[in-house]
Amino acid sequence: MLLDPLRIPDVAWSDPAVHDALSQRDVGALFRRIGQMVGASQTRIGAAVNLEQGYVSRVMAGRKITSIDVLERIADGLRMPDEARMALGLAPKDHSCHLDMALPPRQRQSGLPTNRSWREDLRAAAQLWEGDVNRRDVIRQVAFTSAGYTLPALRWFTAPPARAVEQAGSRSVGQPDIETIREMTATYRRLDNQYGGGHARAAVVRYLHQEVTPLLDNGRYETSTGRMLLSAVAELTQFAGWQAYDVADHGVAQLYLTHGLDLARAADDAGLGAEILAAMSHQATYLGDGATGIDLARAAGQTARRAGFTVLAAEASVMEAHGHAVVKDERACAAALHQAEKTLDRADRSSTPQWLGYFDEAYLSAKFGHCFRALGKPAQAERFAARSLRMDEQYVRGKAFNLALLATAQAQQGDPERACVIGAQALILTSRLRSARAARYMRELQAELAPHRRQPAVQQFIRRVDAVLGTRR
Repeated sequence: MLLDPLRIPDVAWSDPAVHDALSQRDVGALFRRIGQMVGASQTRIGAAVNLEQGYVSRVMAGRKITSIDVLERIADGLRMPDEARMALGLAPKDHSCHLDMALPPRQRQSGLPTNRSWREDLRAAAQLWEGDVNRRDVIRQVAFTSAGYTLPALRWFTAPPARAVEQAGSRSVGQPDIETIREMTATYRRLDNQYGGGHARAAVVRYLHQEVTPLLDNGRYETSTGRMLLSAVAELTQFAGWQAYDVADHGVAQLYLTHGLDLARAADDAGLGAEILAAMSHQATYLGDGATGIDLARAAGQTARRAGFTVLAAEASVMEAHGHAVVKDERACAAALHQAEKTLDRADRSSTPQWLGYFDEAYLSAKFGHCFRALGKPAQAERFAARSLRMDEQYVRGKAFNLALLATAQAQQGDPERACVIGAQALILTSRLRSARAARYMRELQAELAPHRRQPAVQQFIRRVDAVLGTRR
């Protein structure tokens, strides 16, 4: 009968077209392929997933679905196994399910997440850059999910080491090519610190697509050069993810960070891998998932300690502390902060890579301040926020963050006038930035000051924030 339960054979979930549709969250392609395989009409598919036939038709014609609730309904209606659910970016029903099941059977090996080659990692990253440059909806409408970080982190620890990274292309690749990528990355980092992630993000993505992709596709190099090349590309990919995070394109940021981690693994660059895991932790905690932030920070710390990167181990500890603060575990937060401080004290900074140059005592103080703010301890937050301002002035965005943190702590302690004075300094810097994070911190300060809105200084400050950021509805 027309509305009989839709019976999808198990083999369908191993179909390459189905897996591609799931991994790209292309529900229209998924519906079309399922319909072909089982002979199901749009009406029958709609009945199975509790959606109107007209809506199913629009999805199959190209309408994108980004709502997690709708995706969950579709997964339940199609009785997706856990491997298919995770490929779609949803949590498994059976939480003990091995995360490698999110990949097709031909990519599984001995219970490991994947035996994907470094060339496949490069190809996947290049497809991301191309899709981002061309503003494809399948890239730009990807939603962030904490579960989306679990498989890449597991793959980092358990996938076999990359084989020889060598290629016999038509163009010789040498150290000057690699140094060019690193210099471009350093230049973009300086712009990012001074003007925010939105300032040069499009330029970074175009550079990856137009300059780096041909080098990877046509390059000729042996293993030592190949690994240095992959490391440089991984760093720039990670940085592009950080820019997307700063402008609140969180799903896109997640894609870049996970591809950056895969490339760092292929390059056998443990230090960069630890830094990317720490960035993943930073994003998860910022979005309110402290538990995932803790797990990723611990993964970063374990990687850093194994590789002998003491500064990175300190960074991982403070990221873990922030996760504990978000979940209100004060004791664990204090222990992690103490560990971070001790570790940084004994670190040798003489060989710190450029991508870790920001992590110093001022940055550590700022993270302490954020932890105490999350724990509801504004006096301690104010003390560390004030200390964080003894910082390198080139980090304009970081200074805007730290000033906003200090002002918020003052507002929380019932001193709105001082908060407005410091907040005005933060607002001047924020007005020069293209940073959703900086704007969010100003909005949070504005909210803290709202109970004092009868005071003239507060009224004036709130109007100034609205003038710079736009009036909130």
